[in-house]
Amino acid sequence: MAQDVVKYQTDGAIATITLNRPEKYNTLRREVIQGLSNGLRQANQDDAIKVIILEGAGNSFCGGFDFSGGLEHYESIKEENYDPGMDVMGVTNQYTTYIQTFMGLWRGSKPTIAKVHGYCVGGGSELALCADLVIASDDARFGTPYSRVWGCHLTGMWVYRLGLAKAKYYALTGEWISGKEAAEIELINFSYPLEELDQRVQDLADKLAQIPLTQLISMKLIVNQAYDNMGLQGTQTLGPILDGIMRNTPEGRDFVRVTQAEGVKGAVTRRDGPFGDYSQGPLDEQPRRRSNI
Repeated sequence: MAQDVVKYQTDGAIATITLNRPEKYNTLRREVIQGLSNGLRQANQDDAIKVIILEGAGNSFCGGFDFSGGLEHYESIKEENYDPGMDVMGVTNQYTTYIQTFMGLWRGSKPTIAKVHGYCVGGGSELALCADLVIASDDARFGTPYSRVWGCHLTGMWVYRLGLAKAKYYALTGEWISGKEAAEIELINFSYPLEELDQRVQDLADKLAQIPLTQLISMKLIVNQAYDNMGLQGTQTLGPILDGIMRNTPEGRDFVRVTQAEGVKGAVTRRDGPFGDYSQGPLDEQPRRRSNI
C-alpha cells in the first residue's frame, strides 16, 4: 500500500519522493507517512544520493491530514475511544509519532528540497517546512486552518522559520498565504511561476549535487544544530500534545461530528466560510491546476 501512495525514483545523485494520492490532494494517512519514511530511509542509506526532492502528484503538494470518509480510518478520533494518556503516548513515542517521519526531512543527513504547488496546508505545511529548502509556485497556498479549530502547531517550523510578529499573526488567525508572499516573508526560500517550478527545483538540485556529499552533510548539520539549541525538540514535544487536546475540546468534538454527518465540505465550510479563504476563498485566489498549464 505504501508503495502505491508514495513513489520513489532516482536520477543520478538525486532522489525524488512523490506523495501519490492526487485525487485526495495527497492528504496524509498512515500508509502515506510509512511510504515517506521508507523513501527517506532508502535515500539516506544510498551513498550515491546527495539530494532528496519531495513533491506531490497532481494539483497540490499536500492538503494535510486526511479527514475524508467521516474519519473512519481514525478509530481513536471517535469520542468513545478517546484516551488522553494513549494520545500523548502516541505522539511522543518515537516509534509511533508522525513527527519522526516529518523530521526525517530535517534530521536525515542528505539535503532535502520541498517542491510545493497548489495547496500546502495544515499537516502538509508542517511537512514541507521540515525540508531544508522550500521552493513553491507563486500561487501555491500555505496555511494552518487548524488554528481556528481542531489542531495546533506540530513541528514548530512555522515559528522557527518566521520572526515573532509574523509567526504569532499566522498562528492566531490561520490565514492562508501565497507562495510568493511566503518567499517575501522568508517562510520559504523562493517562489516562481508554476510553469517554471519543475525546472527551477531541478536546477537547484543539480547545483547541490555538484558539491561533495560530506560538505553538504556538514553544512546541514551545523545549521540544524543551532536550531536544536533553540529548543526545537521541546517545541515538537508540546505541539502534538496540545494538538490532541484541541481535537477533543467541545468545539473540536463538534468539528468531528460535522465531518461525520456532512463530510469534509460541511466541516471546512463552517470553519473557513467566515474568513473567506482556503476552499471558501474566491476562485481567482485559488491555486492554479497543473492541467491548465
